[in-house]
Amino acid sequence: MPANVQLEAKKILDKEFKTSMKGYNKEEVDQFLDTIIQDYELFQEHINKLEKEVEQLRKMQTSSTVSQRTQRSQTAEPTNGDAAENSAPATATSSGSTNYDILKRISNLEKEVFGKKLSE
Repeated sequence: MPANVQLEAKKILDKEFKTSMKGYNKEEVDQFLDTIIQDYELFQEHINKLEKEVEQLRKMQTSSTVSQRTQRSQTAEPTNGDAAENSAPATATSSGSTNYDILKRISNLEKEVFGKKLSE
């Protein structure tokens, strides 16, 4: 449970209030506190469930990242660099490297288009 939570179901259940001459109806207060306890327990169950899901997703993301890195390192690059760059899909993980790949491809296309026009 988070450190800043002041009440737990057990504390609410065990809380005793002093009675006075013009106090509240003790049964109504107990019923209301029982409702609060039920809500606290439901919230805690929901929090626990979400924390487990987050942990599972983190594990999946970590294993997915590791398998992608392994897969990339095992993939051999063709000897013809220009052909590989023109046919390979963009698998970059950051926008910076994606932009770099796009710029390389544009450069290669310009070489193909303008290089042929100049030689003709």
